[in-house]
Amino acid sequence: MNWITNYVRPTINSLFSRREMPENLWTKCPECGTMLFHRELSDNLQVCTNCNHHMPITPRERFTRLFDAGVFAEVAVPEPTVDPLQFRDQKRYPDRMKAAQKTTGEREAMLVAEGEMGRTPIIAAAQDFAFMGGSMGMYVGNAIIAACERAVETRRPLVLFSAAGGARMQEGILSLMQMPRTTVAVQMLKEAGLPYICVLTHPTTGGVTASYAMLGDVHIAEPNALICFAGPRVIEQTIREKLPEGFQRAEYLLDHGMLDRVTHRKDMRRELVTILRMLTGQPPAVAGDLPAPEIEQEPEPAPVAPSVAPPNTSPDTKT
Repeated sequence: MNWITNYVRPTINSLFSRREMPENLWTKCPECGTMLFHRELSDNLQVCTNCNHHMPITPRERFTRLFDAGVFAEVAVPEPTVDPLQFRDQKRYPDRMKAAQKTTGEREAMLVAEGEMGRTPIIAAAQDFAFMGGSMGMYVGNAIIAACERAVETRRPLVLFSAAGGARMQEGILSLMQMPRTTVAVQMLKEAGLPYICVLTHPTTGGVTASYAMLGDVHIAEPNALICFAGPRVIEQTIREKLPEGFQRAEYLLDHGMLDRVTHRKDMRRELVTILRMLTGQPPAVAGDLPAPEIEQEPEPAPVAPSVAPPNTSPDTKT
């Protein structure tokens, strides 16, 4: 046995070798700068535990927490033409698509699913801002139409989570055409008498705000979400004036009548269940997602015969 090779060298290497640490164990909150452990952040629905800043959340993770037991089925979306304009800037459009698909693990910027939420059957659609800024292209238009058609077919309400930087410039006028297409799709829900609830997350801007994101029966936003058509920086440069504090944020829009609710992400599921059951004429959901307990009536006690005092046989009794 070589003592130096088998003992001394491994000991020295273990002391001086740099221990590799995964890069995704900690996340820095962009609002307050707090370092958050990834499990703690995931358990809190990607919301900072220090300042309640709502960070981006993927559609699949959102649906897992939204649907009962995290069970849902994807709704098929027709595939559009790939690179219809042969667009190229610093990269070719197909190359940008492949990079976004590799980063997010998703086919496109919107996911459509169906399932039950609080034992209420629904159709849900959510945008992924990590996929090219959640931009609205032909696929997103097809996804919303597929969601509306499925909702009408199954007589289910539609809940849409928006998160987008606007139209997808790589598709040019074809992306702008999704605004009237999605507007017509939403009208299908209105004519069928089905509820349409929009949940606006950070950020919801551009043509998305100018079309399907603001056509709901009820508009809910996550705290401090930026909701606008043109961003505040563009407006300030155009009018050359300082905008009010919190301009175009969810709380500002709520105060000015543009929104119905601003709801924390951890309360979103309960809020949606309450509103959907109210709009569909169903009784309120039971806490704990359990059926209402049957109240068993206690059996009435058997009648007891009145006690009769025995006759007094004492010799002192007078007759």
